[in-house]
Amino acid sequence: MQSGVYEFLAQDRVIYGRPAAESVAETAVRLGKNRLLIVASKTLSRSTGVVSAIRDALGARCIGVFDTCVEHVPRASVLALADEVRRLEPDLIVTVGGGTPMDTVKVALVALAEGIEDEAGFDAVRIRVAENGARIVPAVKDPPLRQIIVPTTLSGAEFSNLGGATDVTRQVKDLYTGRHIGGQVVILDPAVTVHTPERLWLSTGIRAVDHAVETVCSRKPQPFTDATCLHGLGMLARSLRVNQTEPDNLDARLESQLGVWLASTGLGRVEWGASHGIGHQLGAVANVPHGHCSCVMLPSVLRWNQGVNADRQALVARALGRQEGGEDDGDAAAAVAGLVQDLRQPGSLRAVGVTREHFAAIAAGAMQNMMVRSNPRPITGEADIREILELAW
Repeated sequence: MQSGVYEFLAQDRVIYGRPAAESVAETAVRLGKNRLLIVASKTLSRSTGVVSAIRDALGARCIGVFDTCVEHVPRASVLALADEVRRLEPDLIVTVGGGTPMDTVKVALVALAEGIEDEAGFDAVRIRVAENGARIVPAVKDPPLRQIIVPTTLSGAEFSNLGGATDVTRQVKDLYTGRHIGGQVVILDPAVTVHTPERLWLSTGIRAVDHAVETVCSRKPQPFTDATCLHGLGMLARSLRVNQTEPDNLDARLESQLGVWLASTGLGRVEWGASHGIGHQLGAVANVPHGHCSCVMLPSVLRWNQGVNADRQALVARALGRQEGGEDDGDAAAAVAGLVQDLRQPGSLRAVGVTREHFAAIAAGAMQNMMVRSNPRPITGEADIREILELAW
């Protein structure tokens, strides 16, 4: 008999299809917050009107903008934000952008909750993996404030209380979690996403596909997430192709955002596998963007796992519309690879600048990742990681 627990996010609401600036201002009033700090990427803050529109809508409630987030979220950048929060004393953070600012805020909230003031302090609260593969998840106090999120990519980080930050000394991206570090409110406004570079928008769409696929193909799947993720995959497969051919189609962009919402229901709640786990190390070792990690790793991980979960992969292939000769063939790896190709995204490690010289560091780091250790087909050592990397080469 199946058993399990599904923990819903500490999230008040998702607002969609309405202007972001107006929604942020209304949310501040509803929550009774008067000192809001905006956290965003430098490009979004300084090269578009998205952040300034939110700042103007907040008026005197906005006490500052932090826009020096760093890709792959090194610990030093998290500490810089935590110091700014201590200095300005906001009562709410408005995070605008993709996974980088979201993770920077999440891990900074962990740092504030635990009083971390130097890089070594993160070691006590990072999620670790025991020798037997068991997860060690430290208990984290509630942070002194929350964040609300206006996403501009399709990474899905807005729908989780799991954040990542890189230890540049170990060349490992570690994961952190806490009940209240995720978004209290998420605001999905397709109009603010038109500034997102096409390559980033579409590749993070594949990241969302990865979330759904590894949820459905988990070694411990759940019926709730099967339903949401399979429907989300259909929405993403359809809308992402429209995004590629009609980038100004806001209805299609909103459909992608809503597809991400559904595709992210397993994030941090259902055990994922090696596509995410190895992908984290591609970023830490070779500076590969998150979306491209999924583009190049997911098909290969599906091929490597196919012998143990072909029935689950057939559900994915069907949801993505995969047919060969007019009939479903159950080939999830080909379905994902076909979508990656249709979106003109990179499909191999070579295409994203990973060399075989990177393999040793990637494999060593991946074995410290909880998602690698919960892969449906057990990964017992670095040789297995190298085998998957070769499939993706």
